[in-house]
Formats: sequence, structure tokens, C-alpha cells
Amino acid sequence: MRGRWVALVLAMFLVAGAFVLPAPLPAQTPLKIGYPVWVGYGPLFLAEKKGFLKEMGTSVEFVLMEDTKPRYVALAAKRIDGLMTTIDTVVQRVKPDFQMAAILAMDDSKGGDGIVARKEIASVRDLKGKKVAFSEGSVSHFFLAFLLKQAGLSLKDITVVNMTAGDAGAAFVAGKVDAAVTWEPWLTKGKQAPHGKILVDSSATPNLIVDVLVFRKDVIKARPKDMANLVKAWHRAVDYWKQNPDESNKIMAEAVGGWLKDPKIFAETLTGIRYYDLAASQEFFGTKDKPGIGYKTAQFAVDLWTGLGKAGMKGIKATDILDPSFVGK
Repeated sequence: MRGRWVALVLAMFLVAGAFVLPAPLPAQTPLKIGYPVWVGYGPLFLAEKKGFLKEMGTSVEFVLMEDTKPRYVALAAKRIDGLMTTIDTVVQRVKPDFQMAAILAMDDSKGGDGIVARKEIASVRDLKGKKVAFSEGSVSHFFLAFLLKQAGLSLKDITVVNMTAGDAGAAFVAGKVDAAVTWEPWLTKGKQAPHGKILVDSSATPNLIVDVLVFRKDVIKARPKDMANLVKAWHRAVDYWKQNPDESNKIMAEAVGGWLKDPKIFAETLTGIRYYDLAASQEFFGTKDKPGIGYKTAQFAVDLWTGLGKAGMKGIKATDILDPSFVGK
């Protein structure tokens, strides 16, 4: 008799448990993120490969898209949810019906971008009246405009030669222009040219050329937990990389792929950037009451592209394209 009561109680407990046990989590729809091959994006791939994102319940799908314009077109068409890019490009692409914001600062250029110039050019101010090659509308344009402003000049004070960063570097080595805004390998080639030197590089302008993780605002609103997980996983991956650089570089090189698939090249390229850990991210975004240095960078981009008629939205402000909500959560 006692055995029957025990069996009955157990059956009732199991039936009741069926109603109180949490239901399995629904399968997460991966966030599709467009990217070009770049060393600065490595820790997000590391976070995915090490399972940091999976532990948090967030799934991502990386979509290789080298060119900036198609990446933004895909984001607007909702073929992807987010993308990796430099903060200055966001100002040119955002529109009243295409709102987006950066939720994470990933890295900044620390010598990876620069200006090669003739040896007789002693300072940025000496570029006045000179032929300077760079890609209009690009991060090189943004970088040069910032340096000229610091020197009391503007783009009107130089002779602009519009070409890609690679062509600009080649034109300088060939002696066709007085200076070029470019990156490796053309910084080294320009420096090694008989007439060349590096006039200045991005190590002199921290927090200016900054790569960010951007999502459409409808995605940010719909998936705030995933946004927080991405930011948290990034910082965890950067910390892991600090403790395990060789293993991390190998994983990131293979995952990012392209011209960076060789871990040796990946590690060498890393010397031109700085990954943002939690402290750097907090400095970049700041707080609601005390906005960080990132707002100055974004506002410079807003002012520059608005002045050149290239801003995508009238009246845009830095606060429209930076979302500090998820840093430190």
C-alpha cells in the first residue's frame, strides 16, 4: 500500500514538473555581420571560435564583403544585420530611413595609416601647395583632413590627386606626387624610396581611425541581449588574446582569412593597430553624463563630411551613430 502511495506521489511530481521546468530555448537566428579582411576584427572571430558567444546564447554568421559600398547596401536591404567598418564611413551612409549605430569600438590605427612625403617636407604644414594623393571619401581623406586642420590648413590648401591608397603609394614611389596618404606595404615602400620618408602616421592620432561594430537600429532594438553579448564576448576575447597571443593569432588568422591567413603576417600587421579592451572601450564611449573621446572623433567626421556635402543625413550628430548602452554590461 505504501509503495502505491510513493508511486502516485512520484507520478504527480513528474507531471507537475513538466509544467514548471523551463522550456528549451528556441534556436537563435544567427546575426549576419558583413566584414572585409582586416586584422582589427580578429577578436570577434576568436570569440566565435572559442565558444564565448555560444556560451552566452548568441550566434553569428560572418559574411565576407570586401568593398564598403556593397556592405552598406546589403545592410540597408536587410541581407545582413550589421557590419564592421571605420566610424567615419557611417556618417556618409546613414539616412533618415536607414538608421544605424556603433555598439562596439574594436580597434584603432596605431601606425597602420600614414603619409609618405618628400624628404624636404618637414611638417604637415609644409604640404601647402603640394600634390597629395589619397582616396576621396575614404578613411585616408578623413585622416588627412584631421591633420591639416591641426596644422591650420584645409583641403583647399593642397592639390588633391584622387586615387586608391595603393595607387597613391605607387604614385609617390614613382615620383608623380609630393605626398600620399596610404598604408602598408606602401608606407614602407615610400619610406625606402630615395626621395621618401614617413611624414606622420596614425600612432600620433589615437582614437581617430577607429573600427566599429555597427547594427541597424531595428536590430539593436529587437535583440538587445545579443548586442550586450557581442560586446562582452569581444572584451573576453581581447583578454584571452593578451594571455594567449600565439594561439589566438593562429585562430584569428585562419578565421579572418584572405591575405591575413598566415599567422606570421597577421602578427606583423597587428603592430599597426590597438585592440580595444574594456578600459579602452569605456574611454571611447564614456558615460551618459560624460561622453567619451569617441564622440569627438564621430563629430569631426560629421563636420567634415557635412562640410563636403557627403553626409548621408541633414542635421546628423555624433550621438545619432554611437550607442554606449552595451559597454560594461
